[in-house]
Amino acid sequence: MTARSAPGLILALDQGGHGSRAVVFDDCGSEIAASHVPVATQLGAEGFVEQDPLELTASLERAVLDVCQSPAVAGRPVRSAGLATQRSTIVCWERSSGRALTSAISWQDRRNAAWLARLEPRAAEIRRLTGLVLSPHYGASKLRWCLDHVPAVRRAADRGDLAFGPLSSWLLRCMVDGHPELVDPANASRTLLFDPQTLNWSPTLLDAFDIDVACLPACVPTCHAYGLLRVGASGIPVTACTGDQSAAAFAFGSPDARVALVNVGTGAFVQRAASPETPLPAGLLRSVLRSERSGAVYSHEGTVNGAGSAIDWLRSHSAIDVERALDSLAVQPGEDVPLFINGVGGLGAPFWLPGFPIEFVGDGDDRLRLAAVVESVAFLLCVNLDAMRESATLDAARISGGMARCDYLCQALADICGLEVHRHQQREATARGVAFLAAGQPPRWKAAPVDRSFRPRPNGPLRARYRRWIADMARRGATRS
Repeated sequence: MTARSAPGLILALDQGGHGSRAVVFDDCGSEIAASHVPVATQLGAEGFVEQDPLELTASLERAVLDVCQSPAVAGRPVRSAGLATQRSTIVCWERSSGRALTSAISWQDRRNAAWLARLEPRAAEIRRLTGLVLSPHYGASKLRWCLDHVPAVRRAADRGDLAFGPLSSWLLRCMVDGHPELVDPANASRTLLFDPQTLNWSPTLLDAFDIDVACLPACVPTCHAYGLLRVGASGIPVTACTGDQSAAAFAFGSPDARVALVNVGTGAFVQRAASPETPLPAGLLRSVLRSERSGAVYSHEGTVNGAGSAIDWLRSHSAIDVERALDSLAVQPGEDVPLFINGVGGLGAPFWLPGFPIEFVGDGDDRLRLAAVVESVAFLLCVNLDAMRESATLDAARISGGMARCDYLCQALADICGLEVHRHQQREATARGVAFLAAGQPPRWKAAPVDRSFRPRPNGPLRARYRRWIADMARRGATRS
């Protein structure tokens, strides 16, 4: 038995927009214990969305310590760990001291959209090199903004002491022995500076954004010897690092190209495994799911910015207990649900329109408005699923993430897209996926049991609302990029 496939516990670290999670699995993929520490987000003017990088680090360290000291885990050896993080969130720090020079600028942040517009003539070239669209949500324009507007960052750059990169690199630098400055391909690819074919930083893209490669972390494979994570007196080898959605693709084992993977958290994401030769539908993204020395596994991906964040928006505009209402949400025959124009965070795939309106079309009480917001998430997901089916057929969808607990969302998605939607008992897909990678992708990893399957039903009123929503979005300029 090889060291990578030896039995033992696996620690998954999942740093997300709403909190930090640490989950311990056995070597067959069964969850043993979990801990969660919430984190704050600061919203500012002009599209600013920030988090405190020290709080993110401390919250993850607290979650790790709590789960490792839990009765189910304490005293048992943890043989490896994997880290998954928000993609497109960046941090700048002083290389010599490790001192943070900026906030963690969120993937939701659009502060440098105006500057980015000057690269529009090169948008097709950038898409060809990266598989992405030119968007302020990605890291490069944020790094450029820090160089242009944060004096401490500029001074560190002038004296050759600046380091910056994805949030994953900051967390590795803070939490792993030796303070490595490394980045995996999934997180690197969400900077708009990475070439997924060479699996390294692109000189062409670095030149386009005027970024010095010396400030960036070294590119390494997804599964790599990142170093030892200190937990008390023990050291746990970190053997995998990736982005949250790339990890989620492995929650149920190696991904099946015929099954769409839908993960609904702060944002919602839908992806499918796809070879590099598979044509990329307009408006969708090509992502790196995993890389090894011998090559990489890729996917087609669609993103929805307003999912859990849209529920958060509604919470501040509603008097009902949104969390409780989500669990029991239903629409009765004859009820007239309004449409929700879901521009929360701007429109992602396949439209790519920052600053899109946020408003209801039609009247309804707070419960029906909640239904409209949930339906808008399903509508946006369905647009992406329809685009995916242009390159290859899909047989089913698997849904995970915090909002997957909402039966109404799962059934609405099945009814609109015409696919059977499977919800598994293990709904936090990111942690399970990165644990599978950190464990060495063992063949004995158990399939996650299905909690419920939602079969498509004839739902004329919902389909009619979907058609009206498509038309209303088009009138506002939301057509596929």
